[in-house]
Amino acid sequence: MAEPVVRIPDAKVALSTASVYPESTATAFEIAARLGYDGVEVMVWTDPVSQDIEALRRLSDYHQVPILAVHAPCLLITQRVWSTDPWIKLQRAQAAAEKLGASTVVVHPPFRWQRQYARDFVSGIWRMANETDVRFAVENMYPWRYRDREMLAYAPEWDVTQDDYRHFTIDLSHTATARTDATEMIERMGDRLGHVHLADGNGSNKDEHLVPGRGTQPCAELLERLALTGFDGHVVIEVNTRRAMSGAEREADLAEALAFTRLHLASAVKVPRR
Repeated sequence: MAEPVVRIPDAKVALSTASVYPESTATAFEIAARLGYDGVEVMVWTDPVSQDIEALRRLSDYHQVPILAVHAPCLLITQRVWSTDPWIKLQRAQAAAEKLGASTVVVHPPFRWQRQYARDFVSGIWRMANETDVRFAVENMYPWRYRDREMLAYAPEWDVTQDDYRHFTIDLSHTATARTDATEMIERMGDRLGHVHLADGNGSNKDEHLVPGRGTQPCAELLERLALTGFDGHVVIEVNTRRAMSGAEREADLAEALAFTRLHLASAVKVPRR
């Protein structure tokens, strides 16, 4: 007779430094250590510390919190961070990951107005991936909407499964904003799913990044699937805590997100009784 046992995958649960905004990168390390996260994903943005490899190394050593991933500066507000050339940004993100011991660089598909970059993006990502052990995990995005109008802001596609990449990042806030079926997208990613941004959403026009369990996305089901398939990437909590009225409220949200993730990663499976 088969008996249920708990299987917990090797996946580590990390805190994105974006999750503490408008607090600093340094604060994210402090909170990650206090709450018991396995590591952090550094969002490289306008905070000078996020751009400084030595400063990040000191924070990691001081708090004993490893840096598991680096999110390249792909946002509108980071267009001038680490150069205006998007390929130089990715080269610097790769170098940062290698020096900091991070296994993954998260990258968004290009904006449509970055025409040459978009034209060469798929082949360029493959070329860079072949030159390093660092995973370049390309993240699903979404159409931009204003009232009844929809604009396709990303190229070649916001749905990155339409193109050929070695590794993908799934972001469940982005699937909510895109109003696409997250489960079907995960199926299309298959064993190329290398990285997870865990957040929730209700399908509004805004990229909500809710605490997992507070929206409509299959956050629990995704985590249980990862447990059953032996996922060896990272699960990164990337939520929006800007509306938190205090540091304590922000930490409570991040503690809830961590508890939710650990609970659903502990999947019950049946094994034969000996």
